[in-house]
Amino acid sequence: MTKRILITGVSRGLGQVMTAGFIKAGHTVYGCARNPDSVAELATIYGHPHQFAVADVAEDAQVQAWSQTLLAEQVAPDLLINNAGLVNHPAPLWQISAAEFSQVIDVNIKGTANIIRHFLPAMLKRGKGIVVNFSSGWGRSTSPDVAPYCATKWAVEGLTHSLAQELPKGMAAVALNPGIIHTDMLETCYGEAAAHYTSLENWGKTAVPFLLGIKPSDNGTPLTVPSVW
Repeated sequence: MTKRILITGVSRGLGQVMTAGFIKAGHTVYGCARNPDSVAELATIYGHPHQFAVADVAEDAQVQAWSQTLLAEQVAPDLLINNAGLVNHPAPLWQISAAEFSQVIDVNIKGTANIIRHFLPAMLKRGKGIVVNFSSGWGRSTSPDVAPYCATKWAVEGLTHSLAQELPKGMAAVALNPGIIHTDMLETCYGEAAAHYTSLENWGKTAVPFLLGIKPSDNGTPLTVPSVW
């Protein structure tokens, strides 16, 4: 059965890999990213029925406009994936500027809530659908120099568990730890050592079927993509 899948942050990293994997598996993807050139490239590569929009999830008005456009043309997503995220440049908390701290908070927490606010009502109306909010190993543990990022991912865990208690039977919200994957974000934290971790390609081969297998009975369960080497 073809699923309608909405993904944020599709222009690079995990979002880009998931987009390719879901489309290859025969599903329809609706994605957003902030970079107009990347969005145009995705639209050229994949074309109809897939749709890609320029939208900053941290800006509620942009998310609202995207949802109104998309939901006027298509029914609600079967699978909503809040993937867009930022990590701070590693430093002790007191050395991180207010501007950088706010940016991480705005994308990772407010961005997740904005997407839910504007797309979940249509899913509720249908009485079905899965919401996956990307967390992190740093949403269940901590490390030095990434306090803002840890704070946001712990918040995503709490937000998701609370949302799960609010959903009707037949729907689910789960916080997902994707694992440690070699992405630009990981390079920000680990430098050259990031290359020693799971490649995006290998991660996608496991993550895409795993995400497609999430069921209403998983509601509220903290999940982790199985390790890939």
